[in-house]
Amino acid sequence: MLGNKPLEEPSAAPAAGRAARGRPSKAQQAFQRGLTALAQWVEREGARPVPCGHAEEIAVDGETDPVVVKLGVWISNIRARRDKLTQEQLEALRELGVERA
Repeated sequence: MLGNKPLEEPSAAPAAGRAARGRPSKAQQAFQRGLTALAQWVEREGARPVPCGHAEEIAVDGETDPVVVKLGVWISNIRARRDKLTQEQLEALRELGVERA
């Protein structure tokens, strides 16, 4: 047959490979950085809402300089993508006062 190739089995998703090796995906790392920044904010500011333009500096293992997390943007993105969050992620957000995630 001209131009037709037999169907091939799809390869394993890259994220599945990382998870199997015990390394979190980039999305998981980003969520954890945001959660760390939010916890730092809550500890310092209490239940006060995070301004949209606020950025929080956090310490990350393996990094010599602080990492800047655009916390206001992160919270907005989390709320917009709440359908893609796991139950554990939603619970972690609730514990820090983000009820509408």
